Amino acid sequence: MRTTDGTDGAAVDGVGAPERALGSFLRARRGRVAPSDVGLPSGGRRRVHGLRREELAQLAGISVDYLVRLEQGRAVQPSGEVLDALSRALGLNAAEQRHLCTLAESCTGPAPDMAVSPLLRRLLDAAGGFPAFVTDHRLDIVAWNRLGSELLGGLDDPVRRDRNNARFLFLDPAARRVYPEWEPRAAEAVGMLRDAVGRFSDDDALSALVTELFSLSADFRRIWDSGEVVSCGAGRKRLSHPGTGDLLLDYETLHVPAAPGVTGLVVHVFSAEEGTCEADALARLSGRVAVG
Repeated sequence: MRTTDGTDGAAVDGVGAPERALGSFLRARRGRVAPSDVGLPSGGRRRVHGLRREELAQLAGISVDYLVRLEQGRAVQPSGEVLDALSRALGLNAAEQRHLCTLAESCTGPAPDMAVSPLLRRLLDAAGGFPAFVTDHRLDIVAWNRLGSELLGGLDDPVRRDRNNARFLFLDPAARRVYPEWEPRAAEAVGMLRDAVGRFSDDDALSALVTELFSLSADFRRIWDSGEVVSCGAGRKRLSHPGTGDLLLDYETLHVPAAPGVTGLVVHVFSAEEGTCEADALARLSGRVAVG
């Protein structure tokens, strides 16, 4: 499948063999570092965005030839010292550094196959006043409570709303109404998918999802090519619902392990501080959902 601009959807950079993913990530991150950010002169005409290979090699204290082999997938298991040096030179955050190490280890076991337990479903239902939903590593929304369904665009109705959150974000115009601050939500989704691809490179369904989105969405291609990597945490997000308007809500992500050290499902919970307009709006929406 090819995109409208001729992109071959079957060859997404960073999807597939771990050695190709490592090189793709290094090239993408190198392209995001301005020479001035690391104390290098930026004058003159440059043929590449970001750092040249020679510049990154110098900053990391490795040979240009070795960096070329890393980026081309001909060297696939750099030492911890080399990874640390590259991480410092590229200014990687903690999530990006973990991703780089995962790609370099080339030991991506089978993707977790987790069912939503009866206990987890009871917890979702018991948290009726808190919008909540559960995603797997492909960003498929596999469980939710009624308030979460309504606030996230109608998860109870698969015709109304795609239950893969990445597909919804990039292929459904309604996503920009649910998520008024669409760009950070889109970057977050791409970053989580890239992280998942690094951990589970042999997951055909995950690779097919990324290929589909890369083929159909220019925004997805733009963000994917930036090398964005994100691990879900906590903070505040803005969501919108026709019955409440915009709501700036606190959120927390809770990780349900598939096995020791392996993330399986992620529970996303939203809330509002008591006494705020957002708390009142959530209470009203919860009441309407309960009797609907």
